[in-house]
Amino acid sequence: MDMNFEPLYPHHDLLIELGRVEMAIDSLGERDDSERGSLQPRLESRMSALLEALRDLAV
Repeated sequence: MDMNFEPLYPHHDLLIELGRVEMAIDSLGERDDSERGSLQPRLESRMSALLEALRDLAV
């Protein structure tokens, strides 16, 4: 029985990274306003890039 899990790795890795970014976004409320203001756009941009990469994998 030969199972090849390699095609699943990129999808799995993207889901893990997506979860990390979601947790970071959820914790922004614990930051001061200036730090939140600089982190939020970067995190949202990263989230968007990850979601796009997931969509590309589905094609």
